[in-house]
Amino acid sequence: MAFEQRHPPLPTPWLPALLRGLKGFCPSCGIGRLFPSYIKMAHECPRCATPLTPHRADDAPAYFTIFIVGHIIVPLMLVVERTYSPPDWVHMTIWAPLTLILSLLILPRVKGALIGLQWALNVRRED
Repeated sequence: MAFEQRHPPLPTPWLPALLRGLKGFCPSCGIGRLFPSYIKMAHECPRCATPLTPHRADDAPAYFTIFIVGHIIVPLMLVVERTYSPPDWVHMTIWAPLTLILSLLILPRVKGALIGLQWALNVRRED
């Protein structure tokens, strides 16, 4: 009876995969686009054909985006209030659009980073 020598799989480097996803590229090859549109994920990488559908981020990107944007906007708002004490209409004019813009800019990057991390850690969701 022959025994196979089994080696554990080599660990996938998670940081490059996370950074590739953060930039919106395939976590495997780093060349193919992860999102064909704003945050709609491709079924597979158009360059290397790595399947991407098992790696779904669900609601996590929205939670992380709220966390990040809140930690940027609230301190800035407090500094402006303490330094200049502008009227409330100035606060609404500045912070509401800035919050919306930051959220829209950060959301796809956070989603890509989470998908890249899931790919590197081999976290898959099978339906």
